[in-house]
Amino acid sequence: MGIHGPDWLGSPAWSKPSMVLLSIWGVGNAMLIYLASLQDVPTHLLEAADLDGATAWHKTWHVTLPMISPVILFNLIMGIIGSIQVFSVPYIMFPGGTPERSAYFYTMYLYDNAFIYHHMGYACAMGWIMFLMIFGLTMIALKSTERHVHYQGG
Repeated sequence: MGIHGPDWLGSPAWSKPSMVLLSIWGVGNAMLIYLASLQDVPTHLLEAADLDGATAWHKTWHVTLPMISPVILFNLIMGIIGSIQVFSVPYIMFPGGTPERSAYFYTMYLYDNAFIYHHMGYACAMGWIMFLMIFGLTMIALKSTERHVHYQGG
């Protein structure tokens, strides 16, 4: 019929969208954590908001979100770490970063330096740089959300 779909694994323009679509599979982990935290929201707070005449939006904004804010912070930090350490999906789907090295990420370069080119010192330095980037971004996330995260016990 002459209709051709996108070249998901062979085109530089479609390599990253294909990985994004594949990563949607992993959203279930975060959703399961959110579901567990939603079940931990105290019902007496929601009932008190009902008695005060709060709308569903106000209950969500002023009761539910503050109660699950530590979980939101946890998922944010896990997302930061996971996005910088992406390795297995592009390594398996796009060996060597093909096509045209459009899927060649920092972690793949680190792996190549360590185990292909045997530049262990350089790869170790790259690993430390990646650690410092993750540490810095995590500290920025912790400091910027400090006022917005509420813990039940404290």
